[in-house]
Amino acid sequence: MQRCLDAFLRRWHKMLGLSLQSPPSWYRDRLREELRERRTAATFLERLSESSDVYFSIIRARHDGFPLRTLPPFRVSRHSLVYTYMVAKYSLRWGFYRVAAALCRAPHYDTMREVVNPAKDRKLHEVAARHQIDEEKFKRIGRKLRRVWPLLP
Repeated sequence: MQRCLDAFLRRWHKMLGLSLQSPPSWYRDRLREELRERRTAATFLERLSESSDVYFSIIRARHDGFPLRTLPPFRVSRHSLVYTYMVAKYSLRWGFYRVAAALCRAPHYDTMREVVNPAKDRKLHEVAARHQIDEEKFKRIGRKLRRVWPLLP
């Protein structure tokens, strides 16, 4: 089962096509931040969301060639919800940005590879700036799209 999961996650990360981060300490810092947020999570949904962020950070670092930690062996009863939530959460964000870029008529919308949380206008501005898209137009379209696009916290 573990090999199937690893193969799926490799293909999924390849589909997401996220860029390597620099410096390599970014991955460690990101994991520390996510672990801190996981410890402060109060509700079941918050713990699930933060756990999925921790798993994503570890898996992304490993995929990008910077292994930080090993994950526990996959157990359907313990981990299936976290993995399902993680894949859904980040895939929905990835799709959100691609659709928003296409609606903005960005010339290279199909190269959009982002998974940051689009719930905040500040993040929309940052993504638009990184991809040379009109920031106000991207924010306006992103706000409208957030009303109908299913995003997980």
